[in-house]
Amino acid sequence: MTNFIRNALKKFDKLTYEQLREILIAAANELETFREVLASVIKGILVCDKRHALILTNTHAERLLQVQTWVEGGEVVWALISNREISDFLQETLNMGYRIDDKEFFVDERGVQRLLSVSVLPLVDRGHVTGSLITVEDITEKRLHEVKLRQAENLASLTTVAAGVAHEIKNPLGSLSIHVQLIQKSLNQALKNVVIDGETERETFEKNSADIVHVSYTKFNKHLTTINEEIQRLNKIVVDFLFAIRPMEILPVKSDINRLIKDVVKFIHYELNASGIKYKLQLEKEIPVIQIDKRYIKQALLNLIKNSIEAMSNSGGLLTIITESNEQEVKIHVCDNGPGIPEADKPRIFEPYFTTKIKGSGLGLTLVFKIIREHSGEIEVNSKLGEGACFTIKLPMPQIDNRLLSYAEYI
Repeated sequence: MTNFIRNALKKFDKLTYEQLREILIAAANELETFREVLASVIKGILVCDKRHALILTNTHAERLLQVQTWVEGGEVVWALISNREISDFLQETLNMGYRIDDKEFFVDERGVQRLLSVSVLPLVDRGHVTGSLITVEDITEKRLHEVKLRQAENLASLTTVAAGVAHEIKNPLGSLSIHVQLIQKSLNQALKNVVIDGETERETFEKNSADIVHVSYTKFNKHLTTINEEIQRLNKIVVDFLFAIRPMEILPVKSDINRLIKDVVKFIHYELNASGIKYKLQLEKEIPVIQIDKRYIKQALLNLIKNSIEAMSNSGGLLTIITESNEQEVKIHVCDNGPGIPEADKPRIFEPYFTTKIKGSGLGLTLVFKIIREHSGEIEVNSKLGEGACFTIKLPMPQIDNRLLSYAEYI
């Protein structure tokens, strides 16, 4: 249609009133279609002229970049952008004539952190650069999906190596246990084989034997204690590992999530007190009943609470557990005011064997992730350094029986 209008305008002086009217109607229709397309595109679009002044944009761009009120061809585009980092980036890129693809920026949108991807391209018309085209896209959900997909893949990869790793760990466990038993058996047998020659030597021998036995048992007991500690530590690793890779048999029953949370807090109450940590429950009074396997959800909550205890153990703190619901899901927030999680670590905290603890196995949050996923739920983390961390579990509400409209109802 554009070519039609362009060709018609070449004959402008020869056109009749009706022909001009048709051209204007065609131009108006084409412009309206263009506006509809621009408004429907899921990316934000900004068009600048050669002077880098903004001449065209859509609502997505204005919302994502919080573009200030502007006049076509007025101020340069970077002066209209509220975010300083993006504004400086556009100023440097446009002035230098660079082409940039998918530059990522974190922005704060009403207290929620979003990830934006910004691209700057030359605007070309018939071989000549006439301005610049800037596109912006909110890739927060896309990146979260990629992270969750990678987490699921990492979790699945555990199954591939499970048999070999479990075998390699269980063998030394068995060997250590057998050697502990042999040492204990040898000590007992050595004492039984002592032969005393003569009654007059019994008293002296018994005294000397008591000393020898005391020294021997003290020395051996130290080694046996160390061995037993290592056996227990390795056994815990094996148990956690097997729990992480085995398919779960979820047996959901109707449950009051508030009551379950109270039971968990009651169970871990003494550990909270011992660590100097206070707790606060903000539980929605009319929380809906949901279908869960209480054993596994308790385990997930315990893991999250213990993580918070470890994070706040050096300085005490406050643990807050909140429940809320809507028509689609029940949410459980487990929050602490500990040191928080570095931004670079957040995408990896649910990955197997990723840990920042000296003695951590790196499987605690992986197990939580698996339990929630087995319940068709989601788990997210929101954290800032120095401000604590908040884990949010989202569990789906039971689906109401949706029936199709009958023909009679439809008409």
